Amino acid sequence: MPDQSPMLQWRDEIPVSTRFDDPYYSLDNGLAETRHTFLAGNHLPERLKDGFHIAELGFGTGLNLLAALHLWRASGTSGQLRFTTFEAYPLEGSEMVRAQAAFPELAEIAAEFAPFWHDDARQIALPDLHFTLIEGDARNTLPAWDQQADAWFLDGFAPAKNPQLWAPELMAEVARHTGPQGTAATYTAAGHVRRALAEAGFAVTRQPGYGRKRHMTTAVKDSHD
Repeated sequence: MPDQSPMLQWRDEIPVSTRFDDPYYSLDNGLAETRHTFLAGNHLPERLKDGFHIAELGFGTGLNLLAALHLWRASGTSGQLRFTTFEAYPLEGSEMVRAQAAFPELAEIAAEFAPFWHDDARQIALPDLHFTLIEGDARNTLPAWDQQADAWFLDGFAPAKNPQLWAPELMAEVARHTGPQGTAATYTAAGHVRRALAEAGFAVTRQPGYGRKRHMTTAVKDSHD
């Protein structure tokens, strides 16, 4: 059976995947990058409403989940946020807790989630959140998914190091699982990723990136698709 461990190392308290030779979040400020790329990139919080569904490729440390729920609560949106994430190599609970401790602004939410991570939870139900982690290769699990998202966080490891998570076939599945006027955002502006999203039916825009990244990508589902 192939090794399913994430092969993680710590460098100055930043988790790095040795499998993909890539950090799990920005070396500059992971939370700021998440807010710039995935939250603002999907026009949040202004689009939030009861039942709003975020889907994600690449759960990593869970930072995006915590940031999204923090934004949801800060916005005063009533009802429940839905968050579904696809991850091939989930971190161990202790690693999740350690990684999330790096962000004092999210400490309260991180503490709320810590018991779930220690239990290797794959579903979490809170009054304002319905969370599901779908474990396995997204090339197999996403086509079988029977739901659609309002916003996508495309947060796999760098395309050059994890090309299978950015393949045109998978971007087509992202589009197929995106609701009308749904959006997607990613930190990468790689040409082949932007082309794959466009070919899948998204209107694609290159935007200023966070920190050292000059550009990022946002996309809106074509209403005529």
